[in-house]
Amino acid sequence: MVQLAGNQESSRERGVQLFKCLEEKKISAADVRMEAGSAEQFFAMLEGLMLASYQYLELFSKTDKKANKLQEIRLMIPEELHDGYREMEELVRAVHVTRDLVNRPHSHQSASLFMEQIREQVCPLGVSMEVLEKKQIESLAMGGLLGVNKGSLDPPAFGILTWKPQDALNVKPIVLVGKGIVYDTGGLSLKPTANSMDVMKSDMAGAAAVAGAVMAAAANNLPVHIIGLIPATDNRPGGNAVAPGDVITMFNKTTVEVMNTDAEGRLILGDALAFAQKYDPELVIDLATLTGAAMRAIGTYGIAVMGNTGAHIKALSQSGEAVYERLVELPLWKEYRKELDSDIADLKNLGGANAGAQTAGKFLEHFTAYPWVHLDIAGPAFLDSASHYRPKGATGSGVRLLYHFLKHYKQWQPNE
Repeated sequence: MVQLAGNQESSRERGVQLFKCLEEKKISAADVRMEAGSAEQFFAMLEGLMLASYQYLELFSKTDKKANKLQEIRLMIPEELHDGYREMEELVRAVHVTRDLVNRPHSHQSASLFMEQIREQVCPLGVSMEVLEKKQIESLAMGGLLGVNKGSLDPPAFGILTWKPQDALNVKPIVLVGKGIVYDTGGLSLKPTANSMDVMKSDMAGAAAVAGAVMAAAANNLPVHIIGLIPATDNRPGGNAVAPGDVITMFNKTTVEVMNTDAEGRLILGDALAFAQKYDPELVIDLATLTGAAMRAIGTYGIAVMGNTGAHIKALSQSGEAVYERLVELPLWKEYRKELDSDIADLKNLGGANAGAQTAGKFLEHFTAYPWVHLDIAGPAFLDSASHYRPKGATGSGVRLLYHFLKHYKQWQPNE
């Protein structure tokens, strides 16, 4: 028997403990029933158990000795709890799919393959998806995405996911934008430190989280109109690669002096954020493994948040506390903008030595003309070692946060 007490996060941790106990006892199937505590605590316990059970095994030649012993959970719950369980199960499934996308190596996931893998997951749920290929991206003059892609042998891609149920509560869409760098060498500004490229397959975790959040929303039929934008490419030092000092022209005609080709995520996000304006969005949220500065400031325990809409940041922070994907707000003071001044272009893509997360956020702000929130998930997106129900490797950071926020759409409306 597992004693459920305290908040939902305590219940999730008890689910992790239960999973470890069942694994140690080599139990392949277990009956689970609720005898005490609230339904919320019970579902949180199951959520912790299911999140902790995640494994990425698809590339092993033999998995029988590596797979979890626990293969089946038989729930004994009242019928009135079935819908709640199904919702939680679909959310966890979306997190696991997100983890798979991030864990999958670049040898198995170019930008184009990334789009196809997302399509396979979301389209059966009623999500429509359009993928813009290189010629279409060129016709749109997305100089940020095209510039980062110049050193690659593989073409870029730009995914547009649309979930628009007939009973959508919002007239204007909520747009989610995810950084989709499927592998990052740093480009010609090659990453300098030992082992710094080893996990750079994870530099598309923001894009994967957008796909996962849309997937969860569709699977659970959330009545919210959502658009997901995913600019995707790898960043390599090929013979035609953008060089430090080059100037590129972004989708919105802003010229950018590229001071460091390893500050590439903000370039592809800038194009996508400017493109989002065409939807006249109610709100835009971007997610990105954007800066080491955010990770150094907060560690792996939280997400750095910035933006121009305090009410939405507050609502997202409340969702973060509920699902334990906590947010730490960083300022976007006007002084940070001065660090992006260029002698030869409208902007440069890198600020000074300090406040790197904020100057990156300030760069992105230039491409927004609507309510906007930036989530830097560089710290929690990919872990060196497991932590509770977050596994070693990809965690799926951002999916549960966004789902909770979208589910409670009516509660954060300013006129409600």
